[in-house]
Amino acid sequence: MKKRTSFLTSLLFICLVSTPAFAQLTSEKIDLLMQDALTKFKVAGAAIAVVKDGKIIHQKGYGVASIETKKAVNENTNFQIASNSKAFTTAALSILEDEGKLKWTDKVKDYIPEFKMYNDYVTENFNIQDLLTHRSGLGLGVGDLMFFPDGSNFTIKDVVTSFQHFKPVSAFRTKFDYDNLLYIVAGEVIARTSGMSYEAFVQKRIIEPLQMNNSFAGKSLIKDNSNIAVPHSSASGTIKTIAPFGDQINGAAGGIISNVSDMAKWMIVRLNKGKYGADLKTTLFSEKNYSEMWRIHTVEEANPNPRYNSHFSGYGLGWELGDEKGNLKVSHTGGLPGMLSLVVMYPDQNLGFVILTNTESGGGGLFSAIGNTIGDSYLGLDDFGWTDKMVEWMKQDKSTGDDVTAKVWEKVKASKNIKVKNEDFIGIYADKWFGEIEVFEKDKQLWFRSLRSPKLNGPMAFYNANTFAIKWEYQAMNCDALAMFSLDETGKAQSIKMKGISPNIDFSFDFQDLDLVRVQK
Repeated sequence: MKKRTSFLTSLLFICLVSTPAFAQLTSEKIDLLMQDALTKFKVAGAAIAVVKDGKIIHQKGYGVASIETKKAVNENTNFQIASNSKAFTTAALSILEDEGKLKWTDKVKDYIPEFKMYNDYVTENFNIQDLLTHRSGLGLGVGDLMFFPDGSNFTIKDVVTSFQHFKPVSAFRTKFDYDNLLYIVAGEVIARTSGMSYEAFVQKRIIEPLQMNNSFAGKSLIKDNSNIAVPHSSASGTIKTIAPFGDQINGAAGGIISNVSDMAKWMIVRLNKGKYGADLKTTLFSEKNYSEMWRIHTVEEANPNPRYNSHFSGYGLGWELGDEKGNLKVSHTGGLPGMLSLVVMYPDQNLGFVILTNTESGGGGLFSAIGNTIGDSYLGLDDFGWTDKMVEWMKQDKSTGDDVTAKVWEKVKASKNIKVKNEDFIGIYADKWFGEIEVFEKDKQLWFRSLRSPKLNGPMAFYNANTFAIKWEYQAMNCDALAMFSLDETGKAQSIKMKGISPNIDFSFDFQDLDLVRVQK
């Protein structure tokens, strides 16, 4: 997502010539745009809903929920909305704050005594809003390997006690670095305050009152699986199904399952400042907390692009905030393997739209292109041709990443005859937050496996010096890695540092945060 932002900025500076504005998009035009984007981005299926002035003016599905079953996507097809779940988490906390059960400035340790950060000052002063605003001082995606890939056995106890082991990259509350684990902690605050699980609270206090009848705060709550989108990947050049992302520690960072019909209801409530019902006399959360969620808490670097005449950018509580042509823009993206989502609202226009997709790689390009096109039409801007421009950029970006990756594996192939003393590397290594991994021999080749995250398992091939390339058996996402060993004076490996091979690796594979030290020969 960060790379895409940079690309869009450069495009905007190139195209400064004013051209006539194009009209607000009709349903027929949206249909054409979506069908075109599905083909060009190689996306199996997608759905979109647009709300304006309190009404749903377009909602529809396109393509298929699965290329194997060929079942068509419709407005009720469920997708994992990934990080768009974060706004439900902040809404849940707003409800509890409205009821006087917590305050935004309450210290996290008062609710979770075992919570511990990287120094005593931060631990003592870390409050509930700090969990939600990506300003902890820790790095991008820190600790995400605890739930990426899925299938690990890390618990909420592991998460709340892990932060003491990470090294900060900035001063506390000074810099934006996106974080998932702290939202999981926020979900635990909700559980301990309300006396019910995060999933049960969100289902009972948000999803049910808003009559989001086909939405679920967790996979275990789904009783009918007949209309669920299957995740796909197009990274290889052809679309193929991949396994759905499994259960999360809790759903606060990315666990909600929904559809565009229900998400339209969600956007209308947000645009109505928390009010809902036929007469708008029922309140989900107060107007005070509506404003609190859509207030900048962490300032981000603004892109002063001339197309949108933007001046500011920042993060609220579960929402990205910026301005376009004098209009507040409230948005968020979400991504899990094969599931990518976008929610955008312009409160000044009383406008919102949601786009859900089921294909890794292409889905993000589709929602960006379609989202920008819809937004531009209401802002009175010209037709920028977003789909074709985004397709071209994605080709360039993939090509650059593929070149880097290919060179690594070419070097591995060229080095295949170099003899390595496997016994010097075999052993158990441990990291303070990630636990133990084993380097072992299988069919005369070194292998790497995590004892707590079983999908991180695969053969190690000699790359250069003391570095090996790992080809994971898990290939649902592009996450192969390099393992760099430090040796003692006898040539025996003592520790391992790691990093992703591809520059396009998802930031949640935070191999760089591991400090694996030999604990057993």
